Amino acid sequence: MDIMISNHSGEPIYQQISSQIKNLILTGELQEGGALPSMRNLALQLRISVITTKRAYEDLEREGFIESYTGKGSFVKAQNVELFREEQLRQVEDLLTQACEKAKICNVSLQELEEILKIIYGGDST
Repeated sequence: MDIMISNHSGEPIYQQISSQIKNLILTGELQEGGALPSMRNLALQLRISVITTKRAYEDLEREGFIESYTGKGSFVKAQNVELFREEQLRQVEDLLTQACEKAKICNVSLQELEEILKIIYGGDST
């Protein structure tokens, strides 16, 4: 499992870890029941505090992506299809928000933006 940490990102390290593990789960790279590295091993690998990896794992567990067992470790939890869809929709909304903000800066009209989106999406699909 490759996790990349950026010290230049405005996002806290624990959130970077959490979002990257979520993406690995959502894309299927980490399968249901698959073991995650121990908090200590991941902290050593990333050269960060165990407290930081613990916080990332706690967030993932709270959001239903992993389950942890004392003395056994943390494992990828079976994913609820609705949870998966909600996470994907949230990411799409974030990216579209960024696109809209850039469009406004460049004085791109809503109509122009809709045309661009239709072209990128692949036509007048519903």
